[in-house]
Amino acid sequence: MKVLVAEDDKLTREGLADILEAEGYQVVCASNGAEALELFNNENPDFVCLDIMMPEASGYDVCRSIRAKDSSIPLIFISAKSEEIDKVLGLELGADDFIVKPFGVKEVIARIRAVTRRCLAKKADEHFVGSFHMHDLEIFPAKLRAIRSDTQIELSLREVRLLSYFHENPGQVLDRNMIFNHCWGQNYLPSSRTLDQHISKLRKRIELDPKDPKIIQTVHGVGYRYDR
Repeated sequence: MKVLVAEDDKLTREGLADILEAEGYQVVCASNGAEALELFNNENPDFVCLDIMMPEASGYDVCRSIRAKDSSIPLIFISAKSEEIDKVLGLELGADDFIVKPFGVKEVIARIRAVTRRCLAKKADEHFVGSFHMHDLEIFPAKLRAIRSDTQIELSLREVRLLSYFHENPGQVLDRNMIFNHCWGQNYLPSSRTLDQHISKLRKRIELDPKDPKIIQTVHGVGYRYDR
């Protein structure tokens, strides 16, 4: 899933890109309003994050242009403008949400996941339809969520990709390159530490005992395996 981030402040732009990429999104960045519109037209993002005060064209202007072409693409304003009138104007222009700077990472992730669920609900992607079971866990890809008994477990887009990939290949040892190519993309430069950290984090979410995992097994020196 591709996200367009339009933000003129370099640190904020890179920070948002880091958050989104860690969640599993492909990110394209613009440093001004004109560049944002160009990327929107050329890259066909699945949703858009817009600053308001940008050179060349304001976030409000970019939003108007986007909405004239696409009335349904999810769009979030992320801005230091915090007055009620700013939020009202942003929402009236067609934004789905409005996040005020400075923002917390957890807040951004929660808002982005909410937008992603709306995106996935509209897509006819076979990988995000219905649900599937892995032992006592039921995973709902389009909801970015898993359920065990009455307990809900929130998942990132990348965590859903990982679980789906293991579920589609039961009993098969998936080496690191296979996992990276499928869940990160072929252009990603692999790092064993990156993958191990993601698997460790995922196990803490989904395993009853992360130190004795039953869903994602380690195959030492090779990769990981899921056994039904």
